[in-house]
Amino acid sequence: MAATALTPDVLAKYEPVIGLEVHVQLLTASKIFCGCSNRFGSEPNTNICPVCLGLPGSLPVLNAKAVEFAVLASLALNCEVRERSIFARKNYFYPDLPKGYQISQYDKPLAEHGWIEVPTADGGTKTGAPSDRSSSLGWKKIGITRVHMEEDAGKSLHDGLPDSATRTYLDLNRCGTPLIEIVSEPDIRTPDEAFEYLTRLKEILLYTAVSDCNMEEGSLRCDANVSVRLKGAERFGTKAEVKNVNSFRFIRAALEYEIKRQIEVIEEGGRVVQETRLWNANEGRTYPMRSKEQAHDYRYFPEPDLPPLIVTPEFLEAARARLPELPEARRKRMIAEYELNPKDAHTLTASREFADRFEAAAKTAKNPRRVANILLSELGGRLHALGLELDQSPVSMAGVVMAADLLDDNKISSKQLKGLFDICFERGEDFPAVYEREKPQQITDSSAIEAMIDEVIAANPKQVEQYRAGKKTVAGFFVGQVMKASKGQANPALLNQLVTKKLDG
Repeated sequence: MAATALTPDVLAKYEPVIGLEVHVQLLTASKIFCGCSNRFGSEPNTNICPVCLGLPGSLPVLNAKAVEFAVLASLALNCEVRERSIFARKNYFYPDLPKGYQISQYDKPLAEHGWIEVPTADGGTKTGAPSDRSSSLGWKKIGITRVHMEEDAGKSLHDGLPDSATRTYLDLNRCGTPLIEIVSEPDIRTPDEAFEYLTRLKEILLYTAVSDCNMEEGSLRCDANVSVRLKGAERFGTKAEVKNVNSFRFIRAALEYEIKRQIEVIEEGGRVVQETRLWNANEGRTYPMRSKEQAHDYRYFPEPDLPPLIVTPEFLEAARARLPELPEARRKRMIAEYELNPKDAHTLTASREFADRFEAAAKTAKNPRRVANILLSELGGRLHALGLELDQSPVSMAGVVMAADLLDDNKISSKQLKGLFDICFERGEDFPAVYEREKPQQITDSSAIEAMIDEVIAANPKQVEQYRAGKKTVAGFFVGQVMKASKGQANPALLNQLVTKKLDG
């Protein structure tokens, strides 16, 4: 990037315009136009047949499950699903495209005119959405231009160093994998908005179970189109397409870099070139891949071997009935139903499976909010520190419910709970078994706690003077000393109340 310094005032003159194209592999058992396995990780060139290789005499047959998943995703993204869509041949040459064309959809895609709502710190409409993670955030609709179906190409594997002979190997297992391409409107104005859009898009797709969205395996791939223009201008600037970005975090970083690069070019009197650029995560920069000054002529024409795809009203309604409760709606309901705060609701609904497990536990507990607190703090903190998933936890959801109920009944303190959970993780045992063996008891007898408080007060006259001189925080010292004397068994709420009473008296 050029050496010109970009001051905040210079950056503020410009407005980025960002559009995203997301390719999503559908989680079907077989490919889109043949019966070959759609399983990732097979030996190279083992899941192939004449159809996915486009050999003479082979004919494609559309996978009904792929259509079902594509329609389900389209509905979840608030799109209008066409009753009649057309498959087309997109003609271009690439070594891993054995047919010399890709079966896709062009002017009559499966679905159009959808949207995703994302939180935004500026430029959004402050709707007061109850599941907002911050009351300062507004909400903004990002339009979805289209969702269309297509087949994936194969994969080229390059071997060799830049200064040596490089060999390219072709793995055609991916040929014919069913894809949907989700194209956003150019409504995104900041890298943070792009990050939020992709995060919520992935959540929705995972909730509908149409894809595993595994970016490392290529199940979800994103290309970003970005340009800049002076604020207030109506015409878009010249865009660059950024490819080869394998995480949402890197997409945000690539957009931040590319926006500054384009502004520098313009500020120095240059002209932004329409091109495809690649992101280098190690260097933290984009660099040119190929020019796109001339639009590629894909010579689209209707696929002669496939009839129009007809989505009947009955098929559409059946798909709509299979739609799960989507993340934002679930957060809103859980906040109201379980009295959760927005941050906890967001964490609990990050995955459908996690939300299902929490709700199943919450329905059997005396206090669902306490279940959420234990799940996210005591259990979640330990699992995160150890790099474990929920399935690997020694404490079951039934154990979490039991712990929450014991806390709610004042039969154990939060400190005792921590100790019991420590034992669970040290020994790999579930909470009920550890509790029955250890059986910690809370002291709830007021006279017994008062006697301990009296002893601590008598032994610490200096701290008593400090308290009565106005340093009220010293009360915490007395609470800690009594808790230590009681070996953590004094009821915390009662102890705090009695300490204050004694000191004030």
